[in-house]
Amino acid sequence: MIRRILSISGRPGLFKLVSQGKNMLIVESLQNGKRMPAYAHDKVVSLGDISIYTINGDVPLADVLEAIKVKTDGQPVDVKSMDDAAIRAYFAEILPEFDDERVYTNDIRKLFSWYNQLIAANVTEFKDNEIKEDEAAEAAEKADEAETK
Repeated sequence: MIRRILSISGRPGLFKLVSQGKNMLIVESLQNGKRMPAYAHDKVVSLGDISIYTINGDVPLADVLEAIKVKTDGQPVDVKSMDDAAIRAYFAEILPEFDDERVYTNDIRKLFSWYNQLIAANVTEFKDNEIKEDEAAEAAEKADEAETK
């Protein structure tokens, strides 16, 4: 599911990929449900392609979002009332091995903002569906290969 959620530079909020056209994507805002095009010149990033720097490498965003969900029991995170030090300390409780030098406070704020938007849009499965989708796609590819042989 998280692979179909997009961040588009210069546009507030997150978007769900609805369809692909020639030189554009059709996306739907998670906040208000409005559909709009995202063109090839827009900087579009799938949340499934994002990872967080840690001391031992990178951790996929889906794993971090899952850890936040466990920590907050699926509730939104109120970061507006926290100062920078409190946000970093709270994030360290969720992902203790995050790289303190390469993960900026603004990145953590954005991560919590995305988490809150996903929860508000009733997107609560960050990992499991993604694995099932990958397995289903692989099974379909193998079936196609078997038919062509």
